[in-house]
Amino acid sequence: MSYYFTILSTRDTPLFSLALGTAKAGGDSTPRFPPQALQLCPYLLHASLDFVDEAQFANPAMYLKRIDAFASASISCFITPTSTRFLLLHLPHAPNTNPQAGMGEGRGFGPFVPAVPMNPASPQAEEAVRQFFGEVFEVWIKAQMSPFQDGEGKLGSPVFRERVRAAGRKYL
Repeated sequence: MSYYFTILSTRDTPLFSLALGTAKAGGDSTPRFPPQALQLCPYLLHASLDFVDEAQFANPAMYLKRIDAFASASISCFITPTSTRFLLLHLPHAPNTNPQAGMGEGRGFGPFVPAVPMNPASPQAEEAVRQFFGEVFEVWIKAQMSPFQDGEGKLGSPVFRERVRAAGRKYL
């Protein structure tokens, strides 16, 4: 699977973005997005914000699970108490295959059906995403508590980026 993680402020401006790959099942944790799909990821995440707003007031939990889907991609959301949103787009693809196959057809990602079933809505995948969000939330709180960090400014710290990448390798 390939993942695209974004932190959005309360005003829907991106504070942090990172493309991640799976480290499970022999993966090397490098993202396998084709260039056109990687450019489309921020737009897909922003398009899901309407669903986030609806789910935010209907569900009191911070982790909203899978809130939106587009073609074969799924979007999960975590909302902090300050209404900062963590969005994770996950695109399944079969291991040892070309993830670009079928990507240029139709809208967005195209009709891709993996040979090995990978379900982002499975309980194991949702639990891994929940744990990833929990660890990133802890790191985010520490970064926000820094006197050198602006509350609504971009998170450009290489330490923060590496800790998010480590959480991705650990859980995704």
